[in-house]
Amino acid sequence: MQDEPDNLDKPEMSDDQGHSEPPAPVADTSSESEATTTPATPAPTPEGGDGAGRKILLVEDDVALAAVYRSRLELEGFELYEVNDGEQALQAAKEFKPNLILLDAMMPKISGFDVLDILRNTPETTNIKVIMLTALSQPKDKERAESLGVDDYLVKSQVVIGDVVERVKHHLGMS
Repeated sequence: MQDEPDNLDKPEMSDDQGHSEPPAPVADTSSESEATTTPATPAPTPEGGDGAGRKILLVEDDVALAAVYRSRLELEGFELYEVNDGEQALQAAKEFKPNLILLDAMMPKISGFDVLDILRNTPETTNIKVIMLTALSQPKDKERAESLGVDDYLVKSQVVIGDVVERVKHHLGMS
């Protein structure tokens, strides 16, 4: 196919609901395709990582807060998949296969603690990095998360978005 649309190099922007998804790949039957999708920012692969190493599952039931995290992490070049309850988190972890999960503790349907426990006891998800990002600041909550195998525990009121990005990069071997 010689005639291709002129807008292939232009990534799609967010729609009115705040959803931002990469443009769908365009089918091309020619031998040298210019229709492949490319990330807006080149994504370095972490040392020893597999694939892009930049896939993050964001599990947050506060829509406004999730939008803030999503915007900043996408700006940093991460590929995000967002869900807002624990049940969806478990399904998305298996299907999306993230390199890291940002997990809220207090979630509808299944708590973040129970999600973490299930992730760590499921062969397909046991090695996914998990950062619990929560309002729970009591030492007993942090101890519980650590006993379940969390990689990091951040209290929302004690961190800014830059701190979260820094910890994500650290756990993905990018800093």
